[in-house]
Amino acid sequence: MTIWIWLGIIIVAVLLAVCFGIGNYFYNLALNPAKDKSFVFKAPHNAIDTQAGRNDSHHQWFEQAEVADEHIESSDGLKLHAYKILQPSTTNKWAILAHGYTSEAAAMKSPAMQLYKAGFHILMPDARGHGSSEGRYIGMGWPDRLDLLRWVDSILLDYPQAEIVLYGVSMGGATVMMASGEPLPPQVKVIVEDCGYTSAKEEFSYQLKALFRLPSFPLIPLASLIARIRAGYTLGQANALAQVAKAKIPMMFIHGDCDTFVPSKMVHEVYKAAKVDKEIYIVPGAGHAGAASVAGEEYWGKVTSFINKYVK
Repeated sequence: MTIWIWLGIIIVAVLLAVCFGIGNYFYNLALNPAKDKSFVFKAPHNAIDTQAGRNDSHHQWFEQAEVADEHIESSDGLKLHAYKILQPSTTNKWAILAHGYTSEAAAMKSPAMQLYKAGFHILMPDARGHGSSEGRYIGMGWPDRLDLLRWVDSILLDYPQAEIVLYGVSMGGATVMMASGEPLPPQVKVIVEDCGYTSAKEEFSYQLKALFRLPSFPLIPLASLIARIRAGYTLGQANALAQVAKAKIPMMFIHGDCDTFVPSKMVHEVYKAAKVDKEIYIVPGAGHAGAASVAGEEYWGKVTSFINKYVK
C-alpha cells in the first residue's frame, strides 16, 4: 500500500474512534443510570418543582400502609421490583404508577396515596435500571412499556376481573403513552399521563441545545447508535407520539405551562395525535412534575373524575 492509503485508513480509524467516543459520552450522560446527572438537573431550565416535597402526609401514609414487595421477570431476564398496597375491602380497581427519569417507585407516594384514597389497589414498579429493579440502562419508556404490560399480566393472574388505570409522571408519563400503542388487555380501562415527552429523540435534542448549545445532528444519531448497541433500542424508537396515535383506550394529558424540563408544547402534540376519548389539563404556573402540587385538590378532582367515567 502507498503512504496515502495508509494515511486514509488512519484518518478513518481516528474519525470512527472520535465518533464512538462522542456517542458513548452522551449515551452515558443520558442513559447510564450509574452516571452522575447532577450537571443536568442543576441547569436552571431543568429545575424540578420545589413544592412537591413540602407536604409529608404521603410519607406518613406510606410508612403506615401495608406495603408488600412484588417481583416479576422482564422479557429479557431482568428481575423487576414493585411495591403493592391492597385495599382492606374487596375491589377490582387497580392503579399502576410509573415514575420519572432517574427516580424510583418510592417517589410516587403522593399519587399512590391519592389513588388509594379513591379506592384503588396500588402497584408502584421500579423501572428497569432504577430503584430495586435490575438493569444497566435507562429505557426512556420504550422497553419499560413492555415491562408495564408484564405488571398488568401479573395483576390479572390473581385478579382477572381487575379494572386497571395506568398513571405516569415525566418518563413515567412517556412510558404509559408508549404502552398505549400496544395491544392492551380489556381490563386496562384508562391512561393518565403527566408531563411526558413526545419522544426520547426530541427530548434529548431539546436538552442538548439547552445544556450545550449544540445541534442535534450528528450528536443525537451517534448517541442513538450507541444506545442501539448497548441498550437494544434507538432514541427514535422511544416515540410516545407515534404510540399514542395507535391508542384504543381513553387518555388524559396533563402538563404545567411553566415546564422547561419537558417543554409544555409537547403535551399539545400528543393530545392532538390521540384519536380516543381524551382530555387535556394545563396547570398555570406549574413547572416540571409540579402540576399536582400547584393545583392541589383541583388536580386530583379532575383526574379521578376522568378515571371514574371508565372505571366502575
